[in-house]
Amino acid sequence: MATTHLTEPRRTQVRSADGTRINVEVRGPDDGTTVVLAHCWATSLDSWAPVVRQLPPDLRVVLYDQRGHGRSEHPPASGYHTTALADDLCAVLDETTNEPAIVCGHSIGGMSIMAAAPRPAFRTRVAAALLANTGCTNLTGQSNALPVPKALSRGAAAAFLRAPAPLGPANPVTAAALRHMTMGPAASPEAVRACAQLVHRCSALPRARWGHVLSTLELSDQVRELTVPTMVLSGNADRFTPPWHARRLAELLPHLLGVVHVPDIGHMGPLEAPAELARVINQLATTHTPSRNGTASAAPETERAA
Repeated sequence: MATTHLTEPRRTQVRSADGTRINVEVRGPDDGTTVVLAHCWATSLDSWAPVVRQLPPDLRVVLYDQRGHGRSEHPPASGYHTTALADDLCAVLDETTNEPAIVCGHSIGGMSIMAAAPRPAFRTRVAAALLANTGCTNLTGQSNALPVPKALSRGAAAAFLRAPAPLGPANPVTAAALRHMTMGPAASPEAVRACAQLVHRCSALPRARWGHVLSTLELSDQVRELTVPTMVLSGNADRFTPPWHARRLAELLPHLLGVVHVPDIGHMGPLEAPAELARVINQLATTHTPSRNGTASAAPETERAA
């Protein structure tokens, strides 16, 4: 176990382009290869904890809370858009990286990477990327997370994403519904509990404002400009961003390293398959940044089933 990453993190705040304060945590040695982790909608940087535990202790791990999530500031209503996603990620990169880093985004974290891709500040500070359980377009049209007829699914998904209401008290009924929407059949009880705790801690209004952004998301052009070497990871049981999105990203990415299809996991890859995400992240760090031992390993396998 990578006990270095379980020690007390070094916490700081960075200012994004509009002044929003973004909470950042840094773990691991100051001279280690940097990995930046961006979390998903309606959770926090804590969603990466199972992955961080399995990363080698010589990696320097940077995590941040998306605006409106965790310990980051809640901006006004006008502060929720894909430009803000790019601004926040670039601000974190500017403040925490001196050499090109590996950036990994889960769900809306992956969208942050896509949104930032055309920017010179991103290209000069990023060596390679991982897009996990994410998509760039047609999120509501492809989602099957809600138990409604296909003809109604787009409207139902959009309404759910935009709803500012609480998701209900944490109890067995809401936990079962959340598991159906977000997790696959192989999810452990620990992963299910962690997901429920994260989602129920998320404030309803920021969740709804980001949900509005997700319901109209279109980042295909930005994906075409994501020129750094990029891996895509997909859960075969993902109802929020089904494997269609991984195939679409693979068609658009100019420097695709490969697609990892993980059977039986849903949308919460970092909670459901932390070992697989840690494996891919470590391979990217070894292959696309100066190696910790002076050699480089082979590129990550493509079309791998965990």
